[in-house]
Amino acid sequence: MTLEEIVRALSFKVIAGESELGRVVTGGYASDLLSLAMAGAKADNIWVTMQGHPNVVAVASLLGLAAVLVTEGLPVEPLTIQRAQENRVVLLSTSHDTFTAVSQLAGLGLAGTR
Repeated sequence: MTLEEIVRALSFKVIAGESELGRVVTGGYASDLLSLAMAGAKADNIWVTMQGHPNVVAVASLLGLAAVLVTEGLPVEPLTIQRAQENRVVLLSTSHDTFTAVSQLAGLGLAGTR
């Protein structure tokens, strides 16, 4: 399933990386701790988190993640958006809490990493 299909199905807001929405997503990982995401998320996963600071872009870029989904409608820092654009990282947003967002993604057939 592509990011574009996910965005359309779940009405996620695209904050950065619009040109990368054709990327295929292989699964997902949810954590607000960067160290856990670095250890558990896999390339081409969508990472679900409440974090909107620039370090999420560094982790996503390092791991080759398909996207970062920021939940709870929380703000994403302007520097984060800038870095995401520079590094071709897709940033998405939803007003839903993390539990609901993960449930929605699972409902589309995406599985966790374990």
